Amino acid sequence: MSFSVNISWPAQDSATNLTSTDHELSFGSGQHLQGSAAAEYRGNDTRVNPEESLLSALAACHMLSFLTIVQKKRLTLISYHDEASAELGTNAQGRTAITRITLNPKVESVPPLNDEQLTKLHALAHKHCFIANSLAKEIAIEIIPG
Repeated sequence: MSFSVNISWPAQDSATNLTSTDHELSFGSGQHLQGSAAAEYRGNDTRVNPEESLLSALAACHMLSFLTIVQKKRLTLISYHDEASAELGTNAQGRTAITRITLNPKVESVPPLNDEQLTKLHALAHKHCFIANSLAKEIAIEIIPG
C-alpha cells in the first residue's frame, strides 16, 4: 500500500512573493488543502500548517483504530470527539520539534464504558495506530480519555 501527496508552491509574482510560505497540498484521494507555515514562522494562519497536519493525522489514526476495536468488540459507540493538542519544544539533538502530543478523546457509548474499559481500549488503539507507530519515540503522546 502506498500513498501520495503533491505539494505546490506557486510564486505568482516571484519578485514580491519569494517569502510566501503559502502552498497547496493535493492528496491521492483527490482532496486539496491550502497550506502555509504556522503564523509564528511567517505563515498564513488561515491555512493548515504542517504541525496541525501531523497532529490531525495522529488524532484521526487513533480515532479510526479505536472505532475498529469498538466495532470488533461489538460495542455501541454514539459519539467520539477529540480536542488534541501539540507542543513545540527542543528534542535531544537540540532541534525544534513537536515534543508532546495530547489526545483528549471523549466517547459516548451505550452502555457507558467505565474508566478502566476506556483506558484499555485507548491503549489498544494507540498500539495499533500506524501514525503513532511511525513517530519518534522522543514525542510524548498522552491520551486522556474522558
